[in-house]
Amino acid sequence: MSESDGFVIVGGGLAGAKAAEALREQGYDGPLILVAAEQHLPYERPGLSKDFLVGSAERDSLFVHDGQWYADHHLDLRTGIEASAIDRNARQLQLSDGSSLGYRKLLLATGSRPRPLPVTGADAANVYQLRTIADAERLQELFSRIERLLVVGAGWIGLEVSAAARKAGVAVTVVESAELPLLPVLGRELAQVYAQLHRSHGVDFRFGASLERFEVDGDRVTSAELADGSSIVTDAVLVAIGAQPNVELAQSAGLAVDDGILVNSALLTADPDIVACGDVANAMHPFYNKRIRVEHWATALKQPAVAARTMRGEATSYDELPYFYSDQYDLGMEFVGHLEPGGYDEVVYRGDLAAHEFVAFWLAGGRVVAGMNVNVWDVADAVKALIRKGTVIDQRLLTNPDIPLNQQ
Repeated sequence: MSESDGFVIVGGGLAGAKAAEALREQGYDGPLILVAAEQHLPYERPGLSKDFLVGSAERDSLFVHDGQWYADHHLDLRTGIEASAIDRNARQLQLSDGSSLGYRKLLLATGSRPRPLPVTGADAANVYQLRTIADAERLQELFSRIERLLVVGAGWIGLEVSAAARKAGVAVTVVESAELPLLPVLGRELAQVYAQLHRSHGVDFRFGASLERFEVDGDRVTSAELADGSSIVTDAVLVAIGAQPNVELAQSAGLAVDDGILVNSALLTADPDIVACGDVANAMHPFYNKRIRVEHWATALKQPAVAARTMRGEATSYDELPYFYSDQYDLGMEFVGHLEPGGYDEVVYRGDLAAHEFVAFWLAGGRVVAGMNVNVWDVADAVKALIRKGTVIDQRLLTNPDIPLNQQ
């Protein structure tokens, strides 16, 4: 039997919790159920590789709301339960405990998961990934008792965990198939900044490297063997080679998926009763006039309000520019825009690149397509405005720190 004819949210991350919050703030007062696979209250993930991992933030700081909030807002929170199937014709959601939920509208905020490493030995006991609170706590404990860590992948997670491990006194070697860290994301110019940053803190990079297999003694990796014949001795391994969207629930229900759940700018799937947001949503973006999927905190924070309006029958659209941030050692940054390989002509700067106090601008045809402020604050909105303006910018003005960005 159906337990509810109200709104149901699947996903216990930031997107799911913020969708519930948005629905209540927008005036929806009907039945509302949130299904979360983990036993925890819904929580935010950025801190798992940043302040929580290094011990400067408490566990409770990760949670979007405390338990009382869900009670006060008459929200039925089901933790430790997975959604196993969707019957679109009957508008029912099957759950892993054998029960089912009827829904009037369904929001899928199922997020993403780390990509597995397809090499021999990757299932050993001392091979780690980072996605959950439990993962972060295991890494915290690990850093207190090992001397050497091998990180596979030089993306944001790999670099942030490397910084945390170095702060804990652990020697770090990073294996990356590309020539530089973050190369597909930032391009060569800014990738070199991060390579130099980590090298200055003692990280050993192995670029252009292909990992062949792990040597395993008992249930533990003792070394990694590379394609060039070299070997890296290690006490533990972190695999950080990207994430893949959790589309299985949607796909099995016959919804269109392609690098995420396909949704329009209102975050609506082809089914008028099902929306999707956060990491899992591959959404049509009005500004870029194409689909993009963004696996970052700001998307999970802001898309849910649009998803909630769509669920309530309002005409709406999500057109926020992609935004993310990262903290590594003493380098804090914010990035605005959407870059693809080959999608820019040059990078120009204002500020002091060597001192790590600058703003970088990616230009295409003389127009700003993305910007990153490093240890310079309160400029992200101005960078967004330049991107949206879409006009050719005089580089002499753009690179002059004495001319405010909002006067460009």
